[in-house]
Amino acid sequence: MFKYLVIVFLLISTSAIAGTMSDGDQEFVRMNYPAAEDIYLSILTQSPKNADILWRLSRVYVCIGDVTQDHQRETYYRKAVEYARKSIEANYEKSEGHSWLAASLGSIAMFEGSRRKVELCREIKSELDLAVKLNPKDDVAYTIMGSFYRALGGISWVEHQLANLLLGGLPDGGYKDGEAAFKNAIQISPNVLRHHFELGMLYYESGRKEEAKKELKIANSMPIQLASDARRKQVTQKILAEF
Repeated sequence: MFKYLVIVFLLISTSAIAGTMSDGDQEFVRMNYPAAEDIYLSILTQSPKNADILWRLSRVYVCIGDVTQDHQRETYYRKAVEYARKSIEANYEKSEGHSWLAASLGSIAMFEGSRRKVELCREIKSELDLAVKLNPKDDVAYTIMGSFYRALGGISWVEHQLANLLLGGLPDGGYKDGEAAFKNAIQISPNVLRHHFELGMLYYESGRKEEAKKELKIANSMPIQLASDARRKQVTQKILAEF
């Protein structure tokens, strides 16, 4: 009898956590990030090794950092790194932990020196490769991968050579790899504004104006899904006005 009571208790506890997690997810979708953070943290007190909550907290902190004042951004991004690493420690097989670690490392790179930036590039690439290996349907991993390659595509040959000579070298890749990654993200989740915006920006930066116009028009037609999408819409509308 005691064994069955324990099983029932565990089932009830798991159900309660899932329900509360759903509440946090709803607040996240509403872009009420502080409320989502509070809910996730309350669950963490009951379930400190819950990988799903840990990567969700990493996501929340990235999203808060993306729209907060400049002097506070680094604090949120470093929290995002911390919780993504904890998620991976709790469950290495969950792709989301690796995806959000890559996203948060990319966010803190702007606060680092040149050598550390190169080190972060290698770690980001490793985490993204692992994320898509664990879950080939992880559109977040693909869109971050696309942004990663887009950034590499914008680095000049001279800068590449200097990085190779002085800093141990950057990962291979560029606009072509970024395009493929964004297309994978769009194929998996076609209704995400960020995917189309980033692909449009890649086309714009690489001189493919008609393709840029097409993707940016799609992005501009979509509803805002993340608080940072408001900035993406502003950039999109400014570029479209140039055509």
